[in-house]
Amino acid sequence: MELPINRNKPLVMHIDLNSCFATAMQQANPHLRRKPLVVAAYDSPRGCVLAPSIEAKRFGIKTGMRVMEAKHLCKDVIVRTTDVPLVRDVHVRLKKITKDYSTIVVPKSIDEVVIDFNPVQSVIRRPLSDIACEIKERIKREIGEWMVCSVGIGMNRFLAKTGASLHKPDGLDIITYENLRKVYSTLKLIDLCGISHRFQARLNTYGIFTPLQFLDSPLELLKKQVFQSIVGFYWYRRLRGYEIDNVEFLRKSFGQDYALGKQTANPQELSKIIMRLCEKMGRRLRNAGRAANGIHVSIIYNDYTFWHRARLMNQPMYTTQELYRGAQLIFNQQPERKIVAKISIACYDHVSSSKSQLSLFDNNEDKLRKVSDAIDTLNDKYGEFVVAPGLLLGMDNSIIDRIAFGAVKELEDLYTN
Repeated sequence: MELPINRNKPLVMHIDLNSCFATAMQQANPHLRRKPLVVAAYDSPRGCVLAPSIEAKRFGIKTGMRVMEAKHLCKDVIVRTTDVPLVRDVHVRLKKITKDYSTIVVPKSIDEVVIDFNPVQSVIRRPLSDIACEIKERIKREIGEWMVCSVGIGMNRFLAKTGASLHKPDGLDIITYENLRKVYSTLKLIDLCGISHRFQARLNTYGIFTPLQFLDSPLELLKKQVFQSIVGFYWYRRLRGYEIDNVEFLRKSFGQDYALGKQTANPQELSKIIMRLCEKMGRRLRNAGRAANGIHVSIIYNDYTFWHRARLMNQPMYTTQELYRGAQLIFNQQPERKIVAKISIACYDHVSSSKSQLSLFDNNEDKLRKVSDAIDTLNDKYGEFVVAPGLLLGMDNSIIDRIAFGAVKELEDLYTN
């Protein structure tokens, strides 16, 4: 029997800050407003465009292009690198605003937040469209008048995100069981969040070329032939407005990675990068009240080869120095020293840090852990790396702070209030 479209009220809202990295830059620098601007990882010709401004998008500039490609499309485009503290501040302010409306607020990326109104639907006294307009106004008032967002409202997270993508910038769309088919008729398969070119090709193989055909496909076809797994069942329900994406997975590891702007094989320079990655990872680990038994190091070289290794240590690692020693031990086991393009560090096999409670009297390990906690407190209050290991002295300009796309685990670890 075919599952009908979900007729429940649309109570899930997706908020997407439009061109967040670029718009935040324009908000902070009024002379950049109304001008084509791109925020890039590096401002060199081969630097990757992370975010084009709304004005730059009108020239066809897209995320993922090279800076030189953007300049071919618009010779006057302004290039800036990411102002990391600024974008982090925007994210924290956005989350603070949205938490006023429901008990379930889930950041999906640095510039996207989901608000689930199901737990508070009995006390809602106005349409969600009015609440969305209020949030838009609060964003302009509490974050900045140049900040623009698109809002989608639907029966599940998937449809809410789809709605937020329909009329960028500054859109507001509600998807209900009444207009769902009409919305799908305006989209392509690749427009659906989660459908990559690979999945599109797989759907095409079975005669599915449009979202409406996808919606009308039988469960057995999707589950047993197209996806050949439970993923087909998930899509069958997702497309009809039923919630299957609200699962929060337990964290299995903490990690940091860094792509080197100036690639090198110098072990001293690489050790400094490892120390900085371990310091950032360690703060998140300690903030969660955890210690780690294992550590993993992976390296991508400039010849596109890859090496990695993991190891369990004799005792849980808690301080930055303990994590650094473990990472450096693994790093030194490389079979061949080559020019490094990217380093990733992760710690895993977590235990509660309270289990490392020690003797009645302070020993050296106790003292180091207390010092580490005190340093974290100072850095939380006054800013990252205000107090830092001596190995990092003079590295402010040699390692650029980055924000990862698609996740905000680092921010959620450090800004829990």
